[in-house]
Amino acid sequence: MQNLIAKATTLLEALPYIQKFSGATFVVKYGGSFMDSTDPDVRDGVARDVVFLEAVEINPVVVHGGGKAITRAMEKAGLKARFIQGQRVTDHAAVKIVDQVLSREINPAVVLAIKSFGGAAKGFAGPDIFKCRKIQLPGADGCPLDLGFVGEVTEVNTAPLIECIEQGVTPVISPTARGEDGHIYNCNADVAAAHAAIALKAKRLVFMSDVPGLLRDPDDPDSVIPHLKTREVPALKKKGVVDKGMIPKVDGAIAAIKSGVEKVSFVDGRVPHAVLLEIFTDEGIGTEIVL
Repeated sequence: MQNLIAKATTLLEALPYIQKFSGATFVVKYGGSFMDSTDPDVRDGVARDVVFLEAVEINPVVVHGGGKAITRAMEKAGLKARFIQGQRVTDHAAVKIVDQVLSREINPAVVLAIKSFGGAAKGFAGPDIFKCRKIQLPGADGCPLDLGFVGEVTEVNTAPLIECIEQGVTPVISPTARGEDGHIYNCNADVAAAHAAIALKAKRLVFMSDVPGLLRDPDDPDSVIPHLKTREVPALKKKGVVDKGMIPKVDGAIAAIKSGVEKVSFVDGRVPHAVLLEIFTDEGIGTEIVL
């Protein structure tokens, strides 16, 4: 009996959040090593959470990653993955693999997982949704570094996404984009998700990864910063707390919040039902960034 009462208490805790967010759009950046887990409960846990969001009339939009799968596919093709300042160098051969893995393998797999739990989903190759400009990073000598087909999202085609949302269907988007030259470019999935949230006027943006949140000490998983205001970020960058792969996530979070997204969360995708715990419980998990 106590277990049943506890379940009822959990449902009642979720009720005000369900009421508050009904009809709202949430963008979820789906990425991390859990995507490659051999345990289907771990691998497909996010898909189950997405179906729950659909059931309570929240409109999820998924932007997925897939960097590790790309690296494996490149190695299989005899290509070595190279990174400069955290960006994958993507030549003609590499961008073909990126496109194949992200848009034709991972994307339909995520869609299928959502449908397998009774949800509704539609996959979109990134170039049908995102436009980008070519990224050129400054080198040590000040000259720009050519990373190949690596882009930064500049525009989001929201029409097909809004059409899905109006029909109760979850859009699932790969993080590639069409460049100004017409070519396909590899893009940072965190930045793509942030742009999608801004363009869709989403209420929430959730970044999933392999860490418990933003850590004050990268070597201490218990040093999660639970609550962060945007004005505190510059100091954390100077201290190196926000570094490397966290920089595009945090920069995307700040841009989203300043554009009207209510809250951005960083959660650990390895935790079962991390999305639901963050959205529908009083304490939440991970790190939340607010204005």
